[in-house]
Amino acid sequence: MENTDNTTAKSPVLLYTEQTPNPESLKFVTNRMLFHGTADFREEGLANEWSPMAAELFAFPYVKGVYISNNFVTVTKEFNYGWEDIMLKLKDFIKNYVEAEKLIVTDGFAEAMQQIEQERGAGYEYSDEDAEIVTRVKDLIETYVKPAVEMDGGNIEFKSYDNGTVCVIMQGSCSGCPSSTVTLKAGIEGMLKRMIPEVKEVVSEMG
Repeated sequence: MENTDNTTAKSPVLLYTEQTPNPESLKFVTNRMLFHGTADFREEGLANEWSPMAAELFAFPYVKGVYISNNFVTVTKEFNYGWEDIMLKLKDFIKNYVEAEKLIVTDGFAEAMQQIEQERGAGYEYSDEDAEIVTRVKDLIETYVKPAVEMDGGNIEFKSYDNGTVCVIMQGSCSGCPSSTVTLKAGIEGMLKRMIPEVKEVVSEMG
């Protein structure tokens, strides 16, 4: 329970960075819950509409993508900047932003994204006879793949299933990461093929 007594000092915001498999992405982890769920901002327009924090991060010339989930922010940088020049600036910005308790993601974001996904067909692209296979694929992704990918500052979502091919969407640090193809083929595809014989291959789209 959060203490509403204003005389009680809040614990300080702690922030540390973690490497991700993508050299262009860095995970900034805090001791605060920032957003329940996943909020992936690949472009400034979406950030301006739904996340004051992501919008302010995009104002930095070296920020290319912002991914907010649970207690961390994954920032993807433009490739022509080095982390040694920008990491401390980003760390200070995120720490100060969280300390000021400013709005991170606008209410209604998750519902709006769900609506877009339904309209786009993400997660709904499969036939009735494949529904059972899809349920098993989604369960395996949720149980085994997502937690591991999240530790690396990314996310994976099921998109579609067609004739043995599973399509997933890679987000956060996984999007555009050189090693995500290896993870996808060696790890995820291997596991799904072992557990669900109907699965022949796994392909990905960048979120």
